[in-house]
Amino acid sequence: MLDIQKIRADFPILSQKVNGKPLVYFDNGATSQKPKVVIDAIAQYYETINANIHRGVHTLSQLATDAYEVSRGKIQHHINAKFPYEVIFTSGTTHAINAIANGFASILKVGDEVLVSALEHHSNIVPWQMLCERTGATLKVIPMNQNGELIFTEYEKLLSIKTKIVAVNHISNALGTINPIELMIEKAHQVGAAILIDGAQAVPHLKPDVQELDCDFYVFSGHKMCGPTGVGILYGKEEWLRKLPPYQGGGEMIATVSFEKTTYADLPHKFEAGTPNIEGGIVLGTAIDYMNEIGFENIEAYEHELLVYATEKLLQINGLKIFGPELSSSNKTSVISFNIEGIHPYDIGTIIDKLGIAVRTGHHCAQPIMDFFNIPGTIRASFAFYNTKEEIDIFVEAIKKAQQMLS
Repeated sequence: MLDIQKIRADFPILSQKVNGKPLVYFDNGATSQKPKVVIDAIAQYYETINANIHRGVHTLSQLATDAYEVSRGKIQHHINAKFPYEVIFTSGTTHAINAIANGFASILKVGDEVLVSALEHHSNIVPWQMLCERTGATLKVIPMNQNGELIFTEYEKLLSIKTKIVAVNHISNALGTINPIELMIEKAHQVGAAILIDGAQAVPHLKPDVQELDCDFYVFSGHKMCGPTGVGILYGKEEWLRKLPPYQGGGEMIATVSFEKTTYADLPHKFEAGTPNIEGGIVLGTAIDYMNEIGFENIEAYEHELLVYATEKLLQINGLKIFGPELSSSNKTSVISFNIEGIHPYDIGTIIDKLGIAVRTGHHCAQPIMDFFNIPGTIRASFAFYNTKEEIDIFVEAIKKAQQMLS
């Protein structure tokens, strides 16, 4: 059992008022709030060991380097990577996906195929479109059904020896759908294809085991799991990271430089050009420690309880339709994406903001999903382990009030 009030006390922002009302923050799919221990760790870095890393012989540089590499080790352990150098620091999920797509430009040729799914965030669509335009490869899309789930039989039909990489999210940011990535990875490998898993929406809710999954790449952002913005992780199997060229050139990623020839540094530095977000990398480790102390099994169970409670309450509202998997499905996380008949989602979001409630409205950077359902967007409430049923009650009453005002 989680002590939710004790947990909420860890998050300073949750005690404030917005528009004169207590903040109800249900936009965790966009970014999570930060506990005091994370905020303090950011300040402590700048107050005590601020220095560039991997390059200086002076004490502060060595302390900062040690802290950065300790954090890399924490992340390695958290996702169960085989080696610490398989963990690459990036600026976020988008950066990580672009790094791999750029690397595959050296591999793909005309006639090759790249598979993405209909459930993807734009960040896992556009880089692959750009890659296919550069190489002449073909982008193919795994279709979805009316329940917001991928059609697995169609995925199997799309796979062939032409498939060079599959890119699919672990959990849909727009609908909360949990994809069957274990089977998808297995099937991709059967045809010799690599597979990248976008874990941005998964890591706030569960612990991925990359060795058990056997994925080739797993990418995520720190800011969605109580960490700072501007830092993320690219996990890649050693064999792939050695095979692919670096995404950016500059300092740190080199072994030797002359005007005639440059040789690249070993992993992980080959993919970490320039001065990184040092405090972000260090403090991401702090955030992971915090979440592990709470326990991901506890987080998952409690968030499911919130999901069930909110779904049952919302479905009592006339004209409200939820998009995505049914509540009875085991493949859904704590996201509810819905609309109310005859009312634009933006209008609902604007009114409930005046009541102190933060949700996301629009296409959630997943416009193909909205086109599939022939809607302009949805209202998305995404819950975290620091949310409460009392907040859900406030939210539901606000939705009812907005509906009355706009009908």
